[in-house]
Amino acid sequence: MNFHLLKNITPLPDLILLAEFQDGTVKKYDVKPLMQKIPVFQMLEYVSGLFYQVRVDTGGYGIVWNDEIDLSCVELYYNGK
Repeated sequence: MNFHLLKNITPLPDLILLAEFQDGTVKKYDVKPLMQKIPVFQMLEYVSGLFYQVRVDTGGYGIVWNDEIDLSCVELYYNGK
């Protein structure tokens, strides 16, 4: 599998992420649909300020909020717009 490693992640209003990849690609990713499929993601809406604490994980293979919530670079790249 070809990994598109992340360079930077920026949280935007309305639970949107702006993902910048090391190859120069930039995509927006809407987190809201995950809240319906994966209950732990609901914390991003209900825990004050948690959504804005997102950071790129070591190596750029994904993003993390805490020990329970993370997303892979593959998900962000292929499902971002």
